[in-house]
Amino acid sequence: MRRRNGSPDGLCFGCTVAGIDASEALLAIARERTPDGDFRIGELEALPFPDRSFDLVTGFNSLQYAGNPGVALAQVGRVAKPDGQVVVATWGDPDGMPAASVITALRPLLPPPPPGAPGPFALSDAAALRKFAEDAGLHPLEVFDVDSAFHYSDLDTGVRALNSTGVAVRAMENSSEDAVSRAHREALAPFRRANGSYLVAAKFRCLLARSSSPS
Repeated sequence: MRRRNGSPDGLCFGCTVAGIDASEALLAIARERTPDGDFRIGELEALPFPDRSFDLVTGFNSLQYAGNPGVALAQVGRVAKPDGQVVVATWGDPDGMPAASVITALRPLLPPPPPGAPGPFALSDAAALRKFAEDAGLHPLEVFDVDSAFHYSDLDTGVRALNSTGVAVRAMENSSEDAVSRAHREALAPFRRANGSYLVAAKFRCLLARSSSPS
């Protein structure tokens, strides 16, 4: 999320950056890298910011994991300024996407999801993503895909990166770190290249929308 601080061209220069996470450890990294940012512990369904605060609100690979994605996106609309920009990035279509097997590798190690809980690809369909925005009172403008391959120099680097996600931490709490690491090693095995690095093709599906104008 960002506030423009008077920049008329819509660029990030001079902007104030804010964000939330449920992990204090990850927030500490964000504060170290962006000392002037406003980073807080929070939940997607109850963003800890006032109404109409931000020129741009982004959700990178997060909203589909919310307990109630519709409520979470409504919160995004609440904190966006009138006619503010909203960007939602979610996983691309899992059919034919090599990364899908890596993304779902931890399913057997996670606690059973509650009935009706959304999965990682719940918003991957373009029509569903547009409807998701409309139901939250936003105005969808464009849906587009971005190539974003996973590229790791070696297996240990890949496992360490995959083990750092929130889903992996939840799986560790439900099973063990060894089990999660083993699952990630097995999932990465088909993607080993001749030089020992790993390349997993992946796409993100992105929605660009606008918040409501003043009534």
